Amino acid sequence: MNFIDTADVYSEGESETLVGGALASLARPREQLIVATKVRGRTGPGPNQLGLSRSHIHASIDASLRRLKLDFVDLYQIHGVDKDTPIEETVRALDDVVRSGKVRYVGFSNLPAWLAMKAIAYADANGLARFQSGQVYYSIAGRDIEREIVPLAEDQKLAILPWSPLAGGLLSGKFDPDKPGPAGARRTTFDFPPVDRARLPTVLTALRQVSKETDASVARIALAWQLTRPFVTSVIIGAKSKEQLADNLAAVEVKLSPAQIATLDAASALAPEYPGWMVSWQNRDPRLPETK
Repeated sequence: MNFIDTADVYSEGESETLVGGALASLARPREQLIVATKVRGRTGPGPNQLGLSRSHIHASIDASLRRLKLDFVDLYQIHGVDKDTPIEETVRALDDVVRSGKVRYVGFSNLPAWLAMKAIAYADANGLARFQSGQVYYSIAGRDIEREIVPLAEDQKLAILPWSPLAGGLLSGKFDPDKPGPAGARRTTFDFPPVDRARLPTVLTALRQVSKETDASVARIALAWQLTRPFVTSVIIGAKSKEQLADNLAAVEVKLSPAQIATLDAASALAPEYPGWMVSWQNRDPRLPETK
């Protein structure tokens, strides 16, 4: 592992402080590490301690660097939508922190595709630092980004960094298709991110089938499937124990067969949605017979 992602609002800054202490104790060469953090959430009671304004971005990067004990972060990501700040102001503020040397690259998290594209177009038109990545929720139980965000990323050459690839623990192997969740599990007490519960049993059944075929854990299969997606650059895992971390990392060693990938794809496929189905229909191969 060489990529560590955090945010200034995780445990009110304590996450960055712990990461900074850990990096200092490891004493690895800085060029061997990729450190990412985020800005948007409330960091204090004041009116300028929230959002994506120039004021909050400049104050937040300085505070994040102090907690991380770093001179710069490799990736600085806006952590969602700020309806009160024009995206143009945000883009210029991000360019400021890049030019200052405090940030190497910028990215976004949890933006709709249209707003991310608006920001990219503004940056390109004005010679400003543009988004290089999108950190978005993506799992085999939640493939919504394939509708709009993935086409944007592929067109604009953006890295996709999925968060919650195990759907908040639903794909950890602890949950059965037809049984309630185990007591004490995170998903049992905090039902997030939202998942289409009607489709979930089919997904879990397919994961368990492939898990048996490969002698790998359900969680490992869910991560291995995600690694087959050509648009995924790196998967952000959040293990609670060394054992979970070791199992998650072992996903890179799982080699799914084309048949197994097809099984998982079919079980988790998105329902057709307009205008996607119209685009597919209008661009169908006219030499093939129509299906109903």
